[in-house]
Amino acid sequence: MYRRHCAAAAITLVCALAVVAAPVQAFAAPTPPGPGGPTAPAESGKKSLEEVRAEIDELYLKAGAATDAYNLAEEKTKKQSGEIVRLAQAIAEGQAKIAGLKSRAGAQAREEYRNAGLPPGARLMLSGDPQLFLDGISRARQGQQATKGLLGELTRTQQDLETYTKDASTNWTKLEAGRVKQAKAKKKINAQIAAAKKLESQLEKEERARLLKMEQEAARQAQTSWLGSGALKEINREASPLGKKAVAFATAQIGKPYVWGAEGPKSYDCSGLTSQAWAAAGRPIPRTSQEQWRLLPHIAIQDMRPGDLIIYHADATHVGMYVGDGQIVHAPRPGRDVTLAGAGTMQILGVVRPDA
Repeated sequence: MYRRHCAAAAITLVCALAVVAAPVQAFAAPTPPGPGGPTAPAESGKKSLEEVRAEIDELYLKAGAATDAYNLAEEKTKKQSGEIVRLAQAIAEGQAKIAGLKSRAGAQAREEYRNAGLPPGARLMLSGDPQLFLDGISRARQGQQATKGLLGELTRTQQDLETYTKDASTNWTKLEAGRVKQAKAKKKINAQIAAAKKLESQLEKEERARLLKMEQEAARQAQTSWLGSGALKEINREASPLGKKAVAFATAQIGKPYVWGAEGPKSYDCSGLTSQAWAAAGRPIPRTSQEQWRLLPHIAIQDMRPGDLIIYHADATHVGMYVGDGQIVHAPRPGRDVTLAGAGTMQILGVVRPDA
């Protein structure tokens, strides 16, 4: 009996310790008064609102990077698809050309057969007419040259056809690889956005309101710091004629929702907005922010003018269009609309100019 009591007591103690040690997934209660004020110290095992905000920001940054990868894969897929169509047309034309050349070669062979298979020289020697013999020599030479040309053209066409077929196979392989990359990027984007939305959904209404104020306050402080650095002292340049058109297009999209992979007209992602704005101005530019950063001319911040594109983050995964007075127009992230924002509210990588 005594042993059973001891065993029961031990089991009870172990269960109690397990309950105490179990991790608790919860968020700290919002700090009373003071929008944007300091976050209350997090209780043990709980996430502070600041930690939640940092985690959400990180998830959306990763989603932005995956979106750029998806958009780049999509652009390459479009290019490969177009190339395959072009090659298919070339293959069809080559096959038709070979059929025509073979038909002509067959006609010449049948002509030889009708002449009992004798060589042209032998036929001429047997004609018994000197003039006909001389005229025939000329025609025979022309015929030989035509036959040689026909065979050469047939060989070249067959070689071209083999090249087209090989290129089509290579492009098809690239196309399939691009589709795999798209699928992986899409899966990653959806996972990151779903995780961020789940975090936000676990917050109370008051916490979500306070989270938004914290975001706004952080943006305000970053912009104030950027302006205080003197970044805009020498920036008073006017937009180029094309730049004005691009700015007009981009600002006209304000209020439309961010949708990853979108290029308008009802929704946009960040580089979808900037690429379409410059396309509307008559200057096509790369589709993704990373390609815009890689391929467009770089401009010093002090030389920036409206219409230029500001590239953000170390991996160039966000872009906005400078519109003057220290402001950009951009498509921020899922759950947000195209809007105006301070150019210094995010980590600036550099500036590019589409119409340099």
